[in-house]
Amino acid sequence: MGRASAKKLKPVLTPVLKLDLGCGPHKREGFTGVDRHPFEGVDQVVDLTKPWPWKDGSVIEAHCSHFIEHLTAPQRVLFCNELYRVLHPGGVCQIIVPHWASCRAYGDPTHQWPPVSEFWFYYLNRDWRMANAPHADASVWAQGFSCNLEATWGYSLRPDITVRNQEYQQFAIGNYKEVVTDMIATLKKV
Repeated sequence: MGRASAKKLKPVLTPVLKLDLGCGPHKREGFTGVDRHPFEGVDQVVDLTKPWPWKDGSVIEAHCSHFIEHLTAPQRVLFCNELYRVLHPGGVCQIIVPHWASCRAYGDPTHQWPPVSEFWFYYLNRDWRMANAPHADASVWAQGFSCNLEATWGYSLRPDITVRNQEYQQFAIGNYKEVVTDMIATLKKV
């Protein structure tokens, strides 16, 4: 009897690249710092308003704090499409932006219009776009979204609001300006 030949399986390699996008001089520990300016701590000088240098599916995790609001609307679309392209399936990115009802969104003259709002995160999901805003998809609009990201988000509240009960916090978020300082979103590649 002959020997049964064993089939050799190729190992599946999971990417380990973790990017801190638009990190400035405050790179997150354990991440590759990426910025357009060569601040101390920046590992790669990259203009994130142009196609990114990383391979498809090569990033397992990304972080982006207080950068998106500096991009124009078309640049935000490119950012999300490129993020989707480089993220490994199931990869995640944490995005932190100033809340639109906070003076933090308007005080910096380098912030672009419109400010980022909660509704923007819906546009990152292909199924939602097809059902509610098909005009925003790349298949319809040359510079549209091609990404498919699940988004969940929450808020960073003023300290005097965090000590109040949850019902009051929800009421304040929906009815008062300057209650929310930042939105903190987690985007996951579908």
